[in-house]
Amino acid sequence: MKFTIQRDYFITQLNDTLKAISPRTTLPVLTGIKLDAHDNRLVLTGSDSEVSIEITIPSELNHEEILTVEDKGAIVLPGRFFVDIIKKLPEDTVTIETNDNFQAKITSGQSEFNVSGIDSDQYPLLPQVSEDEAITLPVKVLKNIIKQTNFAVSTSETRPVLTGVNWMIREGILNCTATDSHRLALRKLKLEDTNIDEINVIIPGKALNELNKIIGDSEDTIDIFFASNQVLFKFGHINFISRLLEGNYPDTSRLFPESSETALSINNGDFFHAIDRASLLAREGGNNVIKLSANDNSVELSSTSPEIGTVKEDVKTSQFEGSGIKISFNSKYMMDALRAIDVDDVRIEFFGTMRPFILKPEEDENLVQLILPIRTY
Repeated sequence: MKFTIQRDYFITQLNDTLKAISPRTTLPVLTGIKLDAHDNRLVLTGSDSEVSIEITIPSELNHEEILTVEDKGAIVLPGRFFVDIIKKLPEDTVTIETNDNFQAKITSGQSEFNVSGIDSDQYPLLPQVSEDEAITLPVKVLKNIIKQTNFAVSTSETRPVLTGVNWMIREGILNCTATDSHRLALRKLKLEDTNIDEINVIIPGKALNELNKIIGDSEDTIDIFFASNQVLFKFGHINFISRLLEGNYPDTSRLFPESSETALSINNGDFFHAIDRASLLAREGGNNVIKLSANDNSVELSSTSPEIGTVKEDVKTSQFEGSGIKISFNSKYMMDALRAIDVDDVRIEFFGTMRPFILKPEEDENLVQLILPIRTY
């Protein structure tokens, strides 16, 4: 194998491939990046057997030559070490040449590295995902869905299904649900044209996190293909494959009661900053608990730290319905929910002192954040 490639472009693609590689893998070959040179393209593969990233580098991009392949072939090179070498090379281009003993000679200007590689035949085959059942979303919409739900997945492995986001498609509506059993995020989206009648899968939160870092803020669309135990995200020259979590996601639909006892509308920014200030003491108390008391036209927030003192904040409401309420909540959960909603006016609905309450954008039913209160009153 022998090819020459533009170094800056190569580094960007290698960094994205590296996101799938875990140093904690039990298979030594998976700590490496597989390079597969064809006539007019180079395919990079990284995998930790949970998430796999495959990037195809064409010989030309925007009418500019970025890759020249002299000899076809494949090799696996030590991931992080190889990327560090490429980053530090002196010239704009780099040439990589391999011999029959899986040694790679990396040259750029006056620099020459010789690196031991592994036979690419030892690299596991990537899972095959059928491209029958698919949905297409704008990249911006997908990034938004991840931002509005992924923060609420569980970080504890005691219930593995809760470490993922439940994607369910039914009657042309995509429902994305994440919960750690203390809070829940739900985002709904009407799909314009899809050949999927029904699907119910759990995508690992960690995978969605990595995907979010790679896709950037482009105007493009992304194709999403579902198989029995894998999901493939395909955009541009990148294939991102993730294993799905096994198990049944809890039915969360019954968590949303029909009618609220108390409902109010409040400015997101004012409310967020008031909680942020009150949480300074709540954090010192070690439990992040803030008490909320709401009546006719204002919300009072308070928190106490035995060592430091007390704090009280008043925030005006633009609308108030129902009876007054006193409730306590975790300040971090509330701030995460307000960040995810990201509109000026938020509607909060309470169903009783010890029942979960919900937050949603004032004019939009497609995003709901639910939080369990803390028993203090």
